Amino acid sequence: MKFLHTMIRVTNIEDSIDFYCNKLGLVEIRRKDVPEGKFTLIFLAAPEDENTAIETRSPEIELTYNWEPETYGSGRNFGHLALSVKNIYETCQKLMDNGVIINRPPREGRMAFVKSPDNISIELLQQGENLELMEPWKSMKNTGTW
Repeated sequence: MKFLHTMIRVTNIEDSIDFYCNKLGLVEIRRKDVPEGKFTLIFLAAPEDENTAIETRSPEIELTYNWEPETYGSGRNFGHLALSVKNIYETCQKLMDNGVIINRPPREGRMAFVKSPDNISIELLQQGENLELMEPWKSMKNTGTW
């Protein structure tokens, strides 16, 4: 058995691609429109997995866009996605510079939470050891829910 992907329903393809690819740094590896089912599937992967065979690739994120509008819940019952990053502070700064709210800042140099345009919580985890505590992160307060 191999874990392949996690599916997230999205309400706007452009906003979702902007968030997951342009801001978080994932890459779109394939897309499939299914007219008979009235939906689009978009598969995203970590940049390191972009040219890797599916048999050895890390799990992907499948964005599902239903062509007929639906209202989805807050996403809190889903829990969250977790992504490791090389530098938690640089990642959070880049996200903030691109208009993303850091809901739970990396006060201890290890973990932060942000939300997607569809209110899905994304946990960002520092690869390796915690980074040295530094401002503005160590005194930054939580914003909203995460």
